[in-house]
Amino acid sequence: MEITFTKEQTICLTGHRPKSLPWGYDESKESCVRFKEEVKKVFVGAIEYGITTFLIGMAEGFDMIGAEILLELRKKHNVKVIAVVPCAMQEIKWKPEQQKRYKKILKKCDDVITLYDHYTPTCMNDRNKYMVDHSSICIACWNGKPSGTGNTVRFAKQNGNRIRIINPENFR
Repeated sequence: MEITFTKEQTICLTGHRPKSLPWGYDESKESCVRFKEEVKKVFVGAIEYGITTFLIGMAEGFDMIGAEILLELRKKHNVKVIAVVPCAMQEIKWKPEQQKRYKKILKKCDDVITLYDHYTPTCMNDRNKYMVDHSSICIACWNGKPSGTGNTVRFAKQNGNRIRIINPENFR
């Protein structure tokens, strides 16, 4: 069943992969714990503001962190968590534990939108543009450096979306 949602009540998430996060893959580090607490506060504020739907690109790093926080918040709040996957099997080259985490998150999402049957050179950017085009707010875990996340923030600005940046470097 396809979930319907309105752009005005939807947020998209974009953010860095583990290599660009101060804690890398070690989310037990105190810096990551504090970061997650801040992200949760931002999400709760958005929900209290009237946001009902969150679009997540399901990449490693911030996307999966954000998805897990939202799935936990969904137990108390009436929100939809929708995965927007750039291509089938995007996780195929990830570490086995990350693949397992990814699949577990996907099963819990309210809907999964897969844009392409296979990898294409533009599928990641197409995913980001899709999320921006279908939301009114973009929450970005971004350190300000040129990156795919930076490109998505630029798309969001061009699209007129409001943007909330959480700089992971502030949690070192």
